Amino acid sequence: MGAHESLEQAEHAEHASGENRKIALLIAVIALFLALSETLGKGAQTESISKNVEASNLWAFFQAKSIRRTVVQTVSDQAKLSLGLMGDDAAKAALQKQIDDWQKTAARYRSEPETGEGSEQLSERAKHAEHERDLALAKYHHYEIASAAFQIGIVLASASIITGMIVLAWISGVLALVGIAFTAIGLFAPHAVHLM
Repeated sequence: MGAHESLEQAEHAEHASGENRKIALLIAVIALFLALSETLGKGAQTESISKNVEASNLWAFFQAKSIRRTVVQTVSDQAKLSLGLMGDDAAKAALQKQIDDWQKTAARYRSEPETGEGSEQLSERAKHAEHERDLALAKYHHYEIASAAFQIGIVLASASIITGMIVLAWISGVLALVGIAFTAIGLFAPHAVHLM
């Protein structure tokens, strides 16, 4: 092996080493974005589950209030029918007072803005929680796609070091851009692209 051949091999090794450093840097940057998308995805998933539980609890409370209102309203209506059968004025007055109280209670079960626990307010709160759940779920799906693109990009970049095929590094870079795009969509416009 001559000096000329040794020099060519050294130059080739130095060129390959420089390319490998660039690809290693690409892998590091993609891994950084992967960590970001995974963290955002986990947060969105947790938010989605939390809002789903909140909506379920609010709907259960809504149903309980509706049942109570129906029972009170039914008893009140039944008492109204009994009112005409009574002969004693004092008993009629007492029953009418009870009927009025039941009517107030039924109205309070329907709407109680000061506490937010009337069935109308509970319905609105449950719908709001469902909306927030759907938003978090949309974000989560975008972050998951971004994570998959980043992971595949890391694998392809690593394969380009082993195989020496630079085209794999370029594909890895494109996948990183796709991942960044889906992360941005998840952050800023999760309903812009409908995935699921």
